[in-house]
Amino acid sequence: MTRKLFRFILPAALLTVSALAQTGTAAAAPAPAAAASSPAAVSSTARIGIINIQNAILMTNEGRRDFEALQKKFEPTQNQLNSLNQDIENLKKQLQAQSDKLNDQSRADMVKNIEAKQKVLQRQVEDAQGEFQGQQNEIANRIGGKLLEVLDKFAKNNGYSVILDVSSQQSPVLWAAQTTDVTQEIVTAYNAQSGVPAPPPAARPAGATTPGGAAKPAAPTTPRPAAPKPPAPKP
Repeated sequence: MTRKLFRFILPAALLTVSALAQTGTAAAAPAPAAAASSPAAVSSTARIGIINIQNAILMTNEGRRDFEALQKKFEPTQNQLNSLNQDIENLKKQLQAQSDKLNDQSRADMVKNIEAKQKVLQRQVEDAQGEFQGQQNEIANRIGGKLLEVLDKFAKNNGYSVILDVSSQQSPVLWAAQTTDVTQEIVTAYNAQSGVPAPPPAARPAGATTPGGAAKPAAPTTPRPAAPKPPAPKP
């Protein structure tokens, strides 16, 4: 199985979000005088929206620019790891082809050499992924913090009572009309405020099988870095 070790694919279009914006439709019973100080019930006409914060971060011009730059920065590391992995695969093929011709000592030496290289590769993969994930999260947190400021201004200016983040699989929202999705509007507002121009389309080399990337080289079968997590909303 072949694939790129580091790959961060920008979404081609806003994903359709399955979520539920629950608003009460029955008239609330008048609160008794004794309960006058209790929090008021949310109005059934309250304007509610949804946003996919993770997608929004990736869709901003700044996010596209910085994540593409990060991927490019790690290309030499990726190539180095792929080269080491290919060396190991070649040694395995050589051992398999010559196994019946080698004495026990020679065979044991080749096996030991392969295992040592595999351990080195695994350590380097883990180190590279940790560094990549750390820098990826730094970008996501930096942009996410500014994105929440844009969201706050947008919500107040447009009369929203609640805007729910549906980027997590644990989101309690089950369904929502597409018209409640403000992700693209927030991205547009963010781009206007940041002043960062849209990055040019990434060149697609001959044989490329992923957007903006080269043909997938052989790589160790290790977990890919996780998608960036959005920052926690400010109280």
